[in-house]
Amino acid sequence: MHRKEEWVKSLAFIYDDEALAREIADKMEKRFEGLETPSKGGWLDEKASMLITYGDSLHREGEKGLQTLHRFLKAHVGDAISAVHILPMFPYTSDDGFSVVDYKKINEKLGDWEDVEALSGDYQLMFDAVINHISKSSRWFSGYLNCEEPYKDYFITADPDADYSSVTRPRALPLLTAFDTKEGKKYVWTTFSEDQIDLNFACPDVLIEIMDVLLTYANRGARFIRLDAVGFMWKEPGTSCMHLPKTHEIIRLARKLLEDYAPGTFLITETNVPQEDNLSYFGNGRNEAHLVYQFPLPPLTMFTLLKGDAGHLTEWAEKLPVPAEGTTYFNFLSSHDGIGVRPVEGILSAEERQFLVDAAFRNGGAVSYKDNGDGTKSPYELNINYQDALAGPEDSDETRIARFLAAETILLSLQGMPAIYIHSLLGSRNDYYGKSVSGIPRRINREQLDADVLEKALTSDTNRRIIFEELLRRLGIRAGHAAFSQEAAKQILRLDKRVFALLRTAKEGERIMVLINVSEEEVGLSLEDVRGVDLLSGSTVEQNVLLKGYECRWILLEQTA
Repeated sequence: MHRKEEWVKSLAFIYDDEALAREIADKMEKRFEGLETPSKGGWLDEKASMLITYGDSLHREGEKGLQTLHRFLKAHVGDAISAVHILPMFPYTSDDGFSVVDYKKINEKLGDWEDVEALSGDYQLMFDAVINHISKSSRWFSGYLNCEEPYKDYFITADPDADYSSVTRPRALPLLTAFDTKEGKKYVWTTFSEDQIDLNFACPDVLIEIMDVLLTYANRGARFIRLDAVGFMWKEPGTSCMHLPKTHEIIRLARKLLEDYAPGTFLITETNVPQEDNLSYFGNGRNEAHLVYQFPLPPLTMFTLLKGDAGHLTEWAEKLPVPAEGTTYFNFLSSHDGIGVRPVEGILSAEERQFLVDAAFRNGGAVSYKDNGDGTKSPYELNINYQDALAGPEDSDETRIARFLAAETILLSLQGMPAIYIHSLLGSRNDYYGKSVSGIPRRINREQLDADVLEKALTSDTNRRIIFEELLRRLGIRAGHAAFSQEAAKQILRLDKRVFALLRTAKEGERIMVLINVSEEEVGLSLEDVRGVDLLSGSTVEQNVLLKGYECRWILLEQTA
């Protein structure tokens, strides 16, 4: 049943015109006919975990990328991972997929919709909705340049002499780009690059197009839909053009439509910003995103393990709000992007953030900067493989791997859905060649791997195999315990500044005490009344615990009478 009056409420807020809102709602109802899908099921449990990957992160001669990925996952990962985030799998012109030419076609190098459907038969899928902008090579922008209807209003024509100093800039590139059109030169809004043209959501036809894209994704197998760079969607002169009320209302409308046409489809918002702004995308807990990215976690975990001090991580985790029922955090440490610096503003001092920047350079990475609008720049993200972010050239393989596994265990222990990037799961390192030949800093962590060479490495005595097998083992253990479910309560414990500790308690009563030594030092803990079994080692634990450097414990506590 369609809640059309609810659509009208959102549309009236977005366009300040109830009559227009009703016209748009009528058009949407006609446009979306046939896009209904059966319910995709209920909420997430402790088995929920996600792999983040490009469709061609693995390649094999003579085989499409999605086929290679599917074959590898079935053979080597199985049900240790429940869901797969396929980064933009559509035809594109730049930014490794994030400059989409056609939202409804699959990049032929990756395969076709049949390959997507086959993968969705074994794993829940997350599709990328890159809806803030589209490629300048798209049909839509071609229509704009030729001054055709309806495309004339699909993009934002701007005055180059206006004041844009208050606009939030994620990159140190021009905000406007000049294009020659049939009506002469026009300056168009381009937040991310001259090849990524921002869409004009003030045009109702654009809104209808994008809502159709989201429903099509749900209809074609998406359980999760990731709204890329969603905070930038609505533009208003004189504002930051970030997180504006009408942006939030567009997300509320998207959720209403998905609940009506594709129940059980989850929205996830990607906003690489300070925590308060990021958490605002939960809305009231029932009307916006089902999941939000936990952006402070990657830089904060990196800082914690490099310093050997869990103080900031513990304090942050203590203050982290408990998500409303039916919502949760999307916890990750590494992805196709870098390690964001802005999310720890207000958590780490300027000196501490600079410590992370210095560590990235020291460990072979690079740093991307944002334009502050006043002629200055500041660090935006660290471009480095996460394993290398945690250890320098002077560290042994043993130390680097131990730190890395400690970091991933922090990820797996927190409340929320854990997401592991494919290069973390596979124990990859900095890809200096990819970064160098492309000139793109982010490609240091986007290496394309030969599937046959990889499979050989995973069956040999290699660091890749050590990391891969242990992460799969820990994912499997986690999936078997309700204390790691989304609803399981968390209590942060202060035991020693070198130990990140928490207690997870399931509604049914199961309790797991998490102890992670974030330092290289041996730490002894006296835990009164603690008795149980460490799920990671199988050993019995009673009161006193001795943690080796970077050692992790998941202690399943004995049930009390």
